[in-house]
Amino acid sequence: MSTLISDESLVADVDEAGPGKALATEPWWKGAVIYQIYPRSFLDTTGSGIGDLDGIIRKLDYVASLGVDAIWISPFFTSPMKDYGYDVADYCDVDPAFGSLRDFDRLIERAHEVGLKVVIDQVYSHTSDVHPWFIESRSSRTNAKADWYVWADAQSAGSPPSNWQSVFGGPAWSWDARRQQYYMHNFLREQPQLNVHNPDVQNALLGVAKFWLDRGVDGFRLDAINFSMHDRALTDNPPSNIPMSEVTRPFDMQQHVNNQSQPEIPAFLERIRALMDEYGVKYTVAEVGGPHPIGEMKAFTEGNGRLNSAYSFDFLYAEDIDSGRVTDSLSQWPGLKNEGWPSWAFSNHDTPRAISRWTEPKHRDQAAKALNMLLLSLRGNPFIYQGEELGLPQSEVPFERLLDPEAIANWPRTLGRDGARTPISWEAEAPYHGFSSVDPWLPVDPEHGAYAVSRQDGDPASCLNATRALVGLRRNLDALKTGALKVLQSDQGLLVLERVGADDALICAFNLSGGPRTFEFKGTLDILARENGAAMAEAKQTVELLPWSGLWGRLRD
Repeated sequence: MSTLISDESLVADVDEAGPGKALATEPWWKGAVIYQIYPRSFLDTTGSGIGDLDGIIRKLDYVASLGVDAIWISPFFTSPMKDYGYDVADYCDVDPAFGSLRDFDRLIERAHEVGLKVVIDQVYSHTSDVHPWFIESRSSRTNAKADWYVWADAQSAGSPPSNWQSVFGGPAWSWDARRQQYYMHNFLREQPQLNVHNPDVQNALLGVAKFWLDRGVDGFRLDAINFSMHDRALTDNPPSNIPMSEVTRPFDMQQHVNNQSQPEIPAFLERIRALMDEYGVKYTVAEVGGPHPIGEMKAFTEGNGRLNSAYSFDFLYAEDIDSGRVTDSLSQWPGLKNEGWPSWAFSNHDTPRAISRWTEPKHRDQAAKALNMLLLSLRGNPFIYQGEELGLPQSEVPFERLLDPEAIANWPRTLGRDGARTPISWEAEAPYHGFSSVDPWLPVDPEHGAYAVSRQDGDPASCLNATRALVGLRRNLDALKTGALKVLQSDQGLLVLERVGADDALICAFNLSGGPRTFEFKGTLDILARENGAAMAEAKQTVELLPWSGLWGRLRD
C-alpha cells in the first residue's frame, strides 16, 4: 500500500509562481536541518569539567561545516541543576557554570555570522523550587503569587489531592508546611508545577519569551508543553492496565488525561505565536511526549496561529527501526489543509542513542551513515543530536557515576539519560578527548576516541564527512526540503520513498535489515548519493541494497 504525503500550501505556491519557485516563499525553518547542542557536554573552556557557552562559540565553525541551518541549545539558564537546567531558577539569566548574558550575546552574533539560526529551550510547565516566584508563592495563601503554582488541600485522611504520579517516580504532590497544602510537580519535587491557567503566569512567561527574542534568538523549543496545564478539578487518572512486566515507575500505571494535556493549552500557544510573529519569521516547535501524542501535536500546530512544528517521539524511545515503523509515522502527517509541520529526531539528550538501540555492534559503523541519510529524507525538520554526525554509540556509565535522577531512581530498570549525555570526543589523543582539561562532569567514554572529530575530519569515508555531504546535498534539493512524500515500498526492512518537489522527483531507498534487498523502478535513476554499497544492478531499473545501506537518486522518465 502507498501512503501519499503532500503539502497543499506548497502545491498552491507552485501553481501560482510556476515550477521551481515554491521554495522562495517558504520560511527559513521549513525543512531546515537543526543540530542539537547539549551545552554541559559540548566543550569546556574554563577547566570546570562542564561545557559552556564559550565552548559552543569556539565550535560554531565546526557546526557550520556540517551544513545545518540552525542550532538548538538545551537549557543554560540559572539553575540548581537538580534536573540539569530543566529546573529554572531565573528564566532571564545564564547560569554561571555556562557563562554570562554577554557570552550568550556573543554566541548569537557569531552564529549569525556563520549562517546559523539559534533556537533555545523554553520551560513553561514548571520552575525550580528556588525560583523567586515559588519562594513567594509558598510563603502564604494570600501573597501576590499565591496562585502562580498548583496548590491543593490534603484529603480528609491527609493523603494527596489526587492519585497523579510523577514522571520520576512517586506521587506528583509534595506537602509544604508553610501553606499547609500540597503542591504539584509532574517531575522532581524540586520542580513545582506552574499554574499556567493563571493569566498572570502566562503574561510572565510571555515576558520571558520577549526577553530572549529581544536578544536575537530565532526560535523556541517548548519543553514538555503538554504538561503545562492540569485538570482544575484534580480528577484522578484512570489506570493504564499495562502489564507489570512493562512498568518501570508508577507513572506508567496511569492514563495521563488529567494531570496534563488539557484543552485550554492551544489558546496559550496562540498567545505565544502572536508574540513571535511580532519579531518576523521565527520557529516554534513543541515537545509533546506520551504514548499517543499525535492528537496534541496536531492541535498545537493547527493553522497559522499556533506553533510551527511538533517534535515527534515516534523514534526516540523505539527499541528497533523498520520500514513499517517509518511508514506509520510518516502517515500521521499527510499534509492536510491547516496541518502543522513535523519535526523528527532519532536521538536526543533524554534517550539512549539510536545507533545502540537499533543495531548490533558489527553493523553500527555502516548503519550510522544510513540512519543519518534516512533522517534527512523525511518530510519535515530533521534534528541531529550532537555526536550523531560521528556515529557515536551510547556510553556505559557505571552506577557510581550516574547523575540523572531518573536513572538513579529506576536503576536498573531503565538506562537513564546519562549515557547519551557524556562529553563529545574532539581529539582522540588528548586528555578527556579534548573536551576538558579536567575530569568532566560525566566520564568520557574511552571507546569514543575511535569516533573523535580528529579521527574523522580528514577521512573522506567517515560518518562525519558522509553527513556533511548529505546535508549539503539536501540543502539544494527542494524535493527533500519541502516536497511531497510517497511511500513506494515498505516491507522486510526495505523502505523506498519518493520525494517530489516543484521541478524534481527523487527516490530515497533504504535497507534497514541485516540481509540484502532489491527494488525495481520505472524510468531512469541518476544516483545522487549512496551509502554502504547501494548500487544499480546490471539489469538497470533495479537497485541492490546491502545491509544497512541507502541511496538517493533523481528519477527521470
